[in-house]
Order: sequence, then C-alpha cells, then structure tokens
Amino acid sequence: MTTNKEAAERRIGGVRVTTGRIVLAVVTVLAVWFILINRQSVKIHLWGLTTVNAPMWAVLLIMLLAGCVIGVLGYMRRQYRKRR
Repeated sequence: MTTNKEAAERRIGGVRVTTGRIVLAVVTVLAVWFILINRQSVKIHLWGLTTVNAPMWAVLLIMLLAGCVIGVLGYMRRQYRKRR
C-alpha cells in the first residue's frame, strides 16, 4: 500500500517528480512562450529620469529572471530560518 507522500512523489529516470515541480515546469513553459510571442519594441520610462526603447521580449526576460532570483532568495531565507 502506498502512503500519501509516496503518491505525491514519483521518480522518473532517477529524478524526483512532485506536484510542485510539474506546476513549475508548466508555468516556465507558459512564461517562455509569452516572452517569445511579444517581440515588438516598447518605450520604457525609468522612474521619470529617462526613456529607453527596448524589445518587449528582453524586458519580459529580465523581469522573469529578477522574479526567479527573488524567489530563490526568499526560499533560501526560509530554509535558513528553519535551521535556526
């Protein structure tokens, strides 16, 4: 008989597959697809100091990477606090 943890956690090719990882993969694919379909150039106003013209895909990619960095830093902070 399988437990709830075993049912929620499967291994495929030695890699642990969880519901969270599946959701992360789907969101990543959707984000990359959204970035790729937005290729027009846009004007970006940087806090009223200057205006920059940039391709929308580059701006979206930078925001995606910034969000990933913030998420990883938040995760690391939670793990650090759990250990204390």
